[in-house]
Amino acid sequence: MAIPIPSRQLFIDGEWREPVKKNRIPVINPATELIIGDIPAATAEDVDIAVEAARKALKRNGGKDWASASGAHRAKYLRAIASKIVEKKSELAKLEAIDCGKPLEEAAWDMDDVAGCFEYNADLAEALDKKQNASVTLPMDTFKCHLIREPIGVVGLISPWNYPLLMATWKVAPALAAGCAAVLKPSELASLTCLELGEICKEVGLPPGVLNILPGLGPEAGASLASHPDVDKIAFTGSSVTGSKVMTAAAQNLKPVTLELGGKSPIVIFNDVDIDKAVEWTLFGCFWTNGQICSATSRLLVHESIADEFVDKLVKWTKNIKISDPLEEGCRLGPIVSGGQYEKVLKFVSTAKSEGATVLCGGERPPHLEKGFYIEPAIITNVSTSMQIWKEEVFGPVLCVKTFATEEEAIELGNDTHYGLAAAVISDDLERCDRVSKALDVGCVWVNCSQPCFCQAPWGGKKRSGFGRELGEWGLENYQNVKQVTRYLSDEAWGWYKPPSQ
Repeated sequence: MAIPIPSRQLFIDGEWREPVKKNRIPVINPATELIIGDIPAATAEDVDIAVEAARKALKRNGGKDWASASGAHRAKYLRAIASKIVEKKSELAKLEAIDCGKPLEEAAWDMDDVAGCFEYNADLAEALDKKQNASVTLPMDTFKCHLIREPIGVVGLISPWNYPLLMATWKVAPALAAGCAAVLKPSELASLTCLELGEICKEVGLPPGVLNILPGLGPEAGASLASHPDVDKIAFTGSSVTGSKVMTAAAQNLKPVTLELGGKSPIVIFNDVDIDKAVEWTLFGCFWTNGQICSATSRLLVHESIADEFVDKLVKWTKNIKISDPLEEGCRLGPIVSGGQYEKVLKFVSTAKSEGATVLCGGERPPHLEKGFYIEPAIITNVSTSMQIWKEEVFGPVLCVKTFATEEEAIELGNDTHYGLAAAVISDDLERCDRVSKALDVGCVWVNCSQPCFCQAPWGGKKRSGFGRELGEWGLENYQNVKQVTRYLSDEAWGWYKPPSQ
């Protein structure tokens, strides 16, 4: 199926604009390894222009066009964007599938979530109007205090390639709802749908400069955005290594950052479960999105009394997963996003072997697919806690397995990581699930499932998985300043200082 790739420029100040240096980056379909188009590559010069456009958008008409407009006014644009996403769902899902390699049905599901996220943040924007000027109870009746919620300003948004449009939306939708103007830097590995968001903004008449979209290389565009003196906040999703660089750059101007970084999340299976149901959630938790998900529950901890049966079924279920071109009906595992990432995943598997682990299945190219960055999902056992495969994020379809004997041991193994994004616990004993959920040192816990994500609930981690929360009301608060206004009500003089003699 030939899918036309729109030829786009940078989206700046409501218009398509050629990059200053005229650079472009090839788009490679990971399923075929063929170049299917190209995208513009922004550099520091383009970042300067986009930030200036965003700053003007905030100030236009004294802020009345956007920053200080009512939340209801901004909500109309967010709902119009959501409507366009629904209208173009099929086209956007196909672009996503050939750009980053995820199965088409997954990509279509993502587009539903994109539209839902814009709708939800439209609701939050409208709710802001009722929260504006909220009063604060004070202990002295001679004073009165109220709060003004203001947009934080111009925000730099740096999003990843595994959920290209959805992860961008997690940032764009609340930023716009709050009244900010934004510069979005999507990943150079998957920018097609983010650029189409620019076209949608044109179609719905979003005020110029409110959202600017600049694909480009991290060192050239992302670094310039993170360190830009006229950017008031950075929100970044990506690797912990890059997150540290973003935080360092932002620190030079003392600007706040929100970081959603890597993970090495555990899934804990107790011995009172329906094994087939638990096996499927284990597969979904690690192999969804081709295993390229920061919250992947890629460390399986299974009770020793059911481990043999569980792992045997796990391997059989894994071998039954349909690996194919993402556009093929029924595809459940597509290719890794790029050649570089493909080689990294293969190296993780070979290192695990060399360190003494056992690869029960997968970790190699499927024999029926000669081209494309495909890897059969891997199950790895005989893993020790000193091994690379236990400690480091793979970002591919690779699951490592350890057993445990007691609840205390399961918790200790679950917390044996520098990361703290997510965890899953599966047991029919809900009191035990509650104890383990409280004991796991993470930002998100799933009980009797893995990976469900709703835009109404906060998302974010601890430790090297970053800090701050996206989604829900907490996501919107990321993009706001709260100003207190306190007024003295009495006609009486304050009377602290003695007046000078007459």
